[in-house]
Amino acid sequence: MAAQFGRRLRRGATTTAVAALAVAALSASQAPAIVSGGGGDSGKQASGSSVPDEDTASGDSSYYTDLPPLNTPDKPGTSIDLPAQGASEAGIPATVLAAYKQAEQSVAITNPGCNLPWQLLAAIGKVESGQARGGRVDDNGTTLTPILGPVLNGVGFANISDTDNGAYDGDKTHDRAVGPMQFIPSTWATWGQDANNDGREDPNNIFDAALAAGRYLCANNRDLSVKSNLDQAILSYNRSREYLATVLSWLEYYKRGSHEVPDGTGVLPEGPGPLDPDGPSDSPSPDPSPTNPGTSPKPPKPSTPPTTPPTTPPTTPPTTPPTTPPITPEPAVQRLEDAGTGTLSATAGGAFAERVTVRGEDAKGKVIGKVAVQFAIVGDTDATFAGGAKKATVTSGADGIAQAPVLQAGEKTGDFTVRATVVGRTIPAVDFTATVTERVADAVVRTGDKELTAAPGTEFADTVEVRATNKGQIAPGVAVKATMIKSADDASAADKGPYFKDADGKPLRALTGLKTNAQGVLVLPKIFADDATGTFLLQIETAGGAKVTIELKVAAPAA
Repeated sequence: MAAQFGRRLRRGATTTAVAALAVAALSASQAPAIVSGGGGDSGKQASGSSVPDEDTASGDSSYYTDLPPLNTPDKPGTSIDLPAQGASEAGIPATVLAAYKQAEQSVAITNPGCNLPWQLLAAIGKVESGQARGGRVDDNGTTLTPILGPVLNGVGFANISDTDNGAYDGDKTHDRAVGPMQFIPSTWATWGQDANNDGREDPNNIFDAALAAGRYLCANNRDLSVKSNLDQAILSYNRSREYLATVLSWLEYYKRGSHEVPDGTGVLPEGPGPLDPDGPSDSPSPDPSPTNPGTSPKPPKPSTPPTTPPTTPPTTPPTTPPTTPPITPEPAVQRLEDAGTGTLSATAGGAFAERVTVRGEDAKGKVIGKVAVQFAIVGDTDATFAGGAKKATVTSGADGIAQAPVLQAGEKTGDFTVRATVVGRTIPAVDFTATVTERVADAVVRTGDKELTAAPGTEFADTVEVRATNKGQIAPGVAVKATMIKSADDASAADKGPYFKDADGKPLRALTGLKTNAQGVLVLPKIFADDATGTFLLQIETAGGAKVTIELKVAAPAA
């Protein structure tokens, strides 16, 4: 059930009109990444959305309707309002900004065709919760107090009965939108993510919520660089033309510039929005003539213009200091340092015991936390991070430490590089060398004890089968070589006696490139006897040095 837009906005037609004008101005200089696409009614939910028609991410709950601050150029004939750059509204709290950028990186790996910009997440986060209410989050990105939308009981909003037994929103009768990205519990149950690897999918955590929002917006293979797809994605979050206009205005505003501010110091929007136990209520308040944030109201025009121009100079601006002190940005990370990474080595197919660990610092060596660090596997290797990815983005903690996911060795042996870089900054990368060694066995035995015999010029009736183990465990994929040796004291290949055959059927008395199967077992190819008689030796050796010697007897049949 769609919300009643007029009641949800609570700011009248004036706000809607301002939103439309702002979007028109911003869209006039739209970023190149947004191009026109197919049609579609932007006032309806996208027909390709993966959520039912009666559902949206936020359940058509309340949202902030404030627009970015605009400046009117002071030039004759100019009437287009442009975003006011450097304004405090362009500041995004550090942890919240890191979460948006981490989500963009994650989606770029799993769904590169979506072309999700982090500024879209920032725009939705601004409209939904005022960037987690100005960045009131802890070191892990979880909101200090719950952010809840109004009760979705059909009074002014959608009517959604409880789906989570109050687990997320504390309401066992109706649902409420939850967290900084305002997911209703039923949608979170489908799209919830664990982006900070703490074992929980928490809608109150900005990292989890931002990644969930990114993947929700990219549903059904949307390409968000196509304008129609972008509109559909935003409308799937909240079916409202006013919502679409407001989000688009913030999207273009952030694309034109933003900056990081300390957590808890972000500018809170005015007007209705999600509830906060320690913040203002969501009750409607009269606002008959709202003004555009960031602009000063124009003085009323005098009824009779003055006949004499003023002779006194303009009055001196008031000396009263601003009520809000200017924000001093925290030092930015200037370098990454190795934070105690051990030797990176693993056997083919196994997991690396050590994990790449780095620390962010400023120019003076002070630890800088909450930095988005990307780890990438570079080189000719089939090694991956756990889960199969070649890249992973991790946000450092308050101690500045960022640790890469567990490395998983492939079958290709040799060295490769793990490279750590800071997302969004051009500072030197830190490279780590990792080595994959071949699988080994410390023991190899024949699986049977039947005597192996053949007559001259015939083949041996029985095959040779061996099993390899390492530290008492089966050893799959271990390289093995088999050689018909001259004697117990001379392990060089024999020049007579039993032999294998090559691809052309010619005698071959040494085989390489063999490997044990998943059970650590190797069955050798057929063995043939030439005209020589006697007892001969077959030596089987594994990577790791395990050996077993097997007797092969060639004798003429009894008369």
